[in-house]
Amino acid sequence: MRFLALLRSAGRRTDSVRQASRHLSALPPWTDYHYGEVSSKFGKESITTGSRDMKKGFDEYGFVILRKVLTHQELAHVKQALEGNGAILKESLVVDDGSGRESRMCLWNHPGSDVTGMVGRSEKVAGTMQKLLGGEVYHYHTKLMMKEAFTGGAFVWHQDYGYWYQNGCLYPDMGTAFIAIDKCDEENGCMQVIPGSNKIGRIDHYRVAGQTGADEERVEAVKERLGEIYVDLDPGDCLFFHSLLLHKSNQNNSPKRRWAFLSAYNRSSNDPIKDHHHPRYTPLEKVPDSAILECQNFSDMTGKDFMDPSRDKTSSGRKTS
Repeated sequence: MRFLALLRSAGRRTDSVRQASRHLSALPPWTDYHYGEVSSKFGKESITTGSRDMKKGFDEYGFVILRKVLTHQELAHVKQALEGNGAILKESLVVDDGSGRESRMCLWNHPGSDVTGMVGRSEKVAGTMQKLLGGEVYHYHTKLMMKEAFTGGAFVWHQDYGYWYQNGCLYPDMGTAFIAIDKCDEENGCMQVIPGSNKIGRIDHYRVAGQTGADEERVEAVKERLGEIYVDLDPGDCLFFHSLLLHKSNQNNSPKRRWAFLSAYNRSSNDPIKDHHHPRYTPLEKVPDSAILECQNFSDMTGKDFMDPSRDKTSSGRKTS
């Protein structure tokens, strides 16, 4: 039986995270924030670099939600960069879910100097992740995930570190900022997470339904112990989550598309021990948040290094043409 989780954190929204297991009665404090409210409470510096209480929630449960990371103006600016001239969309890959559905994905290794790069380099995204992970980070990759109406595919339960461990990353000191471009809810395949699963360590990953997924028997045991939740996000909201957090998303069976912008980061101290299809340590030049709107580069993708699926052995993606 699903029911509304009781959120006691600053800027709580009781309609935003629904419970999916009877083993959970409520979410703890410090996992769900509104950018403006937390900024006024803790001060701008705290919100742009991650407050102590946000880090507490991140360390304990593997995620925190920051509402309205992108303003309406910034979101419109980013959507123009993503949709306007096709410079990014022409690099799309198709990812099959093994059940007759598919999603599209664009993935690039370096942020670049366009509008999307300003988001991945901004203080309120990269700077917050740096505080949550506890040290200098660099940009590991960014991807645009596209689940179109009625056709978007599912992604099985997995830990990102289940993949990234194979890339030579010795420690799970890594995380992702998932920014909703469209509203993400249960109907169109929003993220589902298992709070606290970041503490169980790396689970073995195998081929599951045509994808690389976590051991299904172990996942079921973890769900029974910890429960799972659906994470609803409005456009501009951001879910910051740890690389060990178990997560998945269902198919999009709704008339609404579900696009999301995900920037992944690695601690500089966790420089991979081998070359692979994502960058080894590359210093990240962060920019002030104002750079997102100030940037007028919507077409020059120089240096972004878009993903070639032939180089990524953990991905089932294929070129669209």
